[in-house]
Amino acid sequence: MPPRTRQRSAPTLAEIRKWPATVPVPQAALALRCSKSHLYELIKRGEAPVRTIPLGRRHVVITQSLVTLLESA
Repeated sequence: MPPRTRQRSAPTLAEIRKWPATVPVPQAALALRCSKSHLYELIKRGEAPVRTIPLGRRHVVITQSLVTLLESA
């Protein structure tokens, strides 16, 4: 039987509110309960449900947009 990988649980809305102003895409994906590759693809297509800021070759997610989205869900 293969070993189980430890999955991180999604953060609560209260925890997300304490995050810095911007967070890396993998952290935001965890909060959105989607894969980081899916969120990167949405960002690439301009369809991300949250606001992002390009920083060179990478993007960061604006935490307030993440909070707003999760509050409306």
